[in-house]
Amino acid sequence: MSTAPSNGEWYADGLRFQCSQCGNCCTGGPGAVWYTPAEAVAMAAKVGLTVEEFERRFTRSINGRRSLNERETSHGFDCTFLDRTVKGRATCRLYEARPTQCRTWPFWPENLASPAAWNRAKKATPCLGMDNGPIIPIESIRIQRDLDRFDNADKPF
Repeated sequence: MSTAPSNGEWYADGLRFQCSQCGNCCTGGPGAVWYTPAEAVAMAAKVGLTVEEFERRFTRSINGRRSLNERETSHGFDCTFLDRTVKGRATCRLYEARPTQCRTWPFWPENLASPAAWNRAKKATPCLGMDNGPIIPIESIRIQRDLDRFDNADKPF
């Protein structure tokens, strides 16, 4: 990689990423999958429910915000919409309507803070798609990073 520009974007030459459908980013320790009211509408429509019914069945409140539910599995705490029925693949039953938090993985601000942060995220997940596949250009990374930053500006923690 090139020398980091003055704005701290050490990934100026882009980063390799291609989802491997391993599902590792959708499981792990207990956590939260935040979503916006507009995303709730889209997700509810995807599963054919009203927003109220969708939230009652598939979400929970954490410190005043809504998060998708998780279920404990042999892999960890899977997102309630993670589908492991196809051998060797993990897919999202909400894929077209998934929240910004999911759409922007792994280009979250905390993962892009430094090469060490990127490597920690890659190992902690472990994400098989990070550092594999095509180079994602910095312009695309910035868009995803900034979407996640904006979407989670009011995170309670």
